Amino acid sequence: MTVSTRLHRGARIEDAVMARLARVLRRFGWRPLAVPFTAYGSAPAHTAPAGSEGWVRVLLRVKLSSQRATAEEVAGGRWWRKFFTVGLSGVPVQVRVGSFSHEISSDRGGYVDVVVPSDLTPGWHELQVSVVGRPPATARLRVVGPDERFGLVSDIDDTVMITALPRPLLAFWNTFVVKATNRRPVPGMAALYGRLRHQEPDGFVVYLSTGAWNVARALALFLEHHDYPRGPLLMTDWGPTTDSWFRSGRDHKHRELRRLVADFPQLRWVLVGDDGQHDPQLYEELADEVPEALRMVLIRQLTTVEQVLTHGTPLPPEDAALNAPSPVLWLRGPDGSALAAQLPTDETEDPEKGT
Repeated sequence: MTVSTRLHRGARIEDAVMARLARVLRRFGWRPLAVPFTAYGSAPAHTAPAGSEGWVRVLLRVKLSSQRATAEEVAGGRWWRKFFTVGLSGVPVQVRVGSFSHEISSDRGGYVDVVVPSDLTPGWHELQVSVVGRPPATARLRVVGPDERFGLVSDIDDTVMITALPRPLLAFWNTFVVKATNRRPVPGMAALYGRLRHQEPDGFVVYLSTGAWNVARALALFLEHHDYPRGPLLMTDWGPTTDSWFRSGRDHKHRELRRLVADFPQLRWVLVGDDGQHDPQLYEELADEVPEALRMVLIRQLTTVEQVLTHGTPLPPEDAALNAPSPVLWLRGPDGSALAAQLPTDETEDPEKGT
């Protein structure tokens, strides 16, 4: 049986449009620029053989921009510039992580998502990326140590940030409402995350969203402005894939959750989401598969108005985990304060199993 390698029609159309735009912009002097995102990685275990290396997952995108623009300016670009960007495929990117240097080529959307060797110690560092003709750009990098035990995965929209908008309008909101101060945090969530991390104040936190990479910088500014803990964002590309018109947000979260669990077997995770879309179902599936990897699941309950705006009905989607027995502790509440009030007396100990 022959498997077709032909790109999906949507991908072919996108590639043709991007190629034409790239030719026009190059005539105006625009050149490739590497825009890095916050990365993460792992230090080798103490029991690893001598000479063993850690690793880092490098995340960036190569875009066309004016010769004067910096990576910081492009990442934080306002208004229409966030989504009307031209990614470039096949561009060599120099990546420096600790004492290692690597040359990596961007994919068909201009993205780089690759794991490279690292000799960095646990904690926060910086990596450096560059393309020919541009000064280097830097991004934060979180290396998880073998002795760490705490991990937290958080959704963004309607979990830490109130959107109260129909899902089709979220792209508009995240594109055109650009100031962090114009976005409302869910009350008590930042304090809740601080309490959960009190024994490991620099515990590993990841923000997992179905939003587009184009708005990652704006969301990072929101999180920083409202005192949420630092951590990498795992976003997605909304464009056509090699086999469909659009990427599946649910599949994106499903895949990344399992990757995090596999990458950091020493961590026990707190999963935080809301009941407006797929989070309860995704977390329930993971709890059934690897209950030993999870500490607890926290679900923010949306208001009736938020439910209607999210998916068109006043009730949350069917949540099988609501009444079913679970090997993992599940807590539900309308905001961070309500969830914090339900935490075990000492949340650093193994919570009782239950629903």
